[in-house]
Amino acid sequence: MNKRFQILFLLVCMCGGMTYKVTAQDTVQKIPLNGLLDSVNSKVLGQKRYIEVFTPPNYTPESTNTYDVLYVLDGGNWNTGLVKQTQHFVEGEGNMPSTIIVSVMGIDRNRELTPTSMENWKGSGEGEKFLRFIKSELVPYIDKKYPSNGDNTLWGHSLSGMFVLYAMLQETSTFKSYIAVDPSLWWDELYIPKMAGSKLPALNTKNTTLFIAGREGTALNEMKIDTMKAILSEKAPENLKWKVVLYPDESHSSVRLKSTYDGLKFTYDGLTSHIEFHPMNGIVMKDKPIPIWYFEDKDRVHYTLDGRVPTPASPKAKPEILLSGPARVYYKRFTNRSRHDKTAIGDFTTGDIIQSNPKPKNLEPGGFKYAYYEVDGDKWPDFKKSKPVKTGVAHKDFNMDDLPRKDHFALLMQGYLEAKEEGYYIFLFEADKHSKLYLDNKPIIEWTGDYRKRTYSYIMPLSKGFHSLKIEYRCLNKDFKLRLSYLTPGNFDTRNVTPIPFELQYRMR
Repeated sequence: MNKRFQILFLLVCMCGGMTYKVTAQDTVQKIPLNGLLDSVNSKVLGQKRYIEVFTPPNYTPESTNTYDVLYVLDGGNWNTGLVKQTQHFVEGEGNMPSTIIVSVMGIDRNRELTPTSMENWKGSGEGEKFLRFIKSELVPYIDKKYPSNGDNTLWGHSLSGMFVLYAMLQETSTFKSYIAVDPSLWWDELYIPKMAGSKLPALNTKNTTLFIAGREGTALNEMKIDTMKAILSEKAPENLKWKVVLYPDESHSSVRLKSTYDGLKFTYDGLTSHIEFHPMNGIVMKDKPIPIWYFEDKDRVHYTLDGRVPTPASPKAKPEILLSGPARVYYKRFTNRSRHDKTAIGDFTTGDIIQSNPKPKNLEPGGFKYAYYEVDGDKWPDFKKSKPVKTGVAHKDFNMDDLPRKDHFALLMQGYLEAKEEGYYIFLFEADKHSKLYLDNKPIIEWTGDYRKRTYSYIMPLSKGFHSLKIEYRCLNKDFKLRLSYLTPGNFDTRNVTPIPFELQYRMR
């Protein structure tokens, strides 16, 4: 096992001590569709146009949340069903945000999706009118009626893939991102590639992304994607983020699946569910530096140590940096969509080593004391006034799953930790919302995480001896189990995180 993976494994999957069984992910997940058939009375087209709008599963009308919007051309289940399921998967992996999906259903694709008239394509050539409908009627309608934030993506395949490129060249500001799947760029003697050659250099494409998918082999030339790629390589402005991907062994239809996945990931390239570094906060002694370890992909991440928001010109993230004094550590991950850039902040103060307490009388090892309370609703119990339902010792055979309730309960755990060596200790804590860890009567961690941000950490210098420890844990979600581990001074080189041994956990008799 390589060192980086070992560190991550130990930090996230701590075992023993106060560690309990992890609930398996639900494999029979029901996904609300939240689809609404809607329509726009178009003056541009002179007709009523039907659309289907899918709001995110977590959307509620009373919410103030807003969302990016993904417009799917050639709408209906053939394309929209595939795009919708793929979007859900990419979002679930943390690579794109919750999104409104608009299925733009067509009436005559040969007429609406083509920018010029061709003799053998009856009625073709009304793409300009259809684009006007999208820009001046459909997008404003969605922005007014639905919780859109104004960041739009346009997806299309084949003729509608060609229309995607036409829309980018004609109306760059309407959409931030464009996904063209096997676009029909052969249309009218390469009308779109020729337009691109003349228009691309002058386009304002700041914060714009373009993803084009094609097929390897003869189809590459037949669809003229090779020509478009060459023009982009020569003419694309520097601030246009573009990519052409070619897929082997795919048909004109089957290429939609892989390319939709890759296109959505590229649209939000750099987006991640969270940024993880450890320790997250703590105390630094004068002339005794501490390490900060960064565990995620570092390509798009920059940091500062003075509290200023990082820019792309700030230093790039490293696996380890050293702090020798007080600092506000600020990491920022830059994405293709600046709205979804991620940040993480850690505050470190200077201080002296924390002196131990005299060993209390009547102290015995083998686990901390606990008091178990049952909780109604989401309120905290008043530990000073409430009577616990159950008390005991969290010894080596203690299992939280054996408590009367699986959730809606609280634990107050108290005792003493014996520090066998002097130096820096990193405490790692997993719990449920607003649970707290105290050491020597000082609150050092309050847990406010989620499924993707489980482990919180704090570094502090301790002297040898006994240090009081208290945990206030409230369990409302049974998936968020209580876990407490630490990294001792002697294990800093190996970074071997361990549960606190039971022989070093003390309680009053």
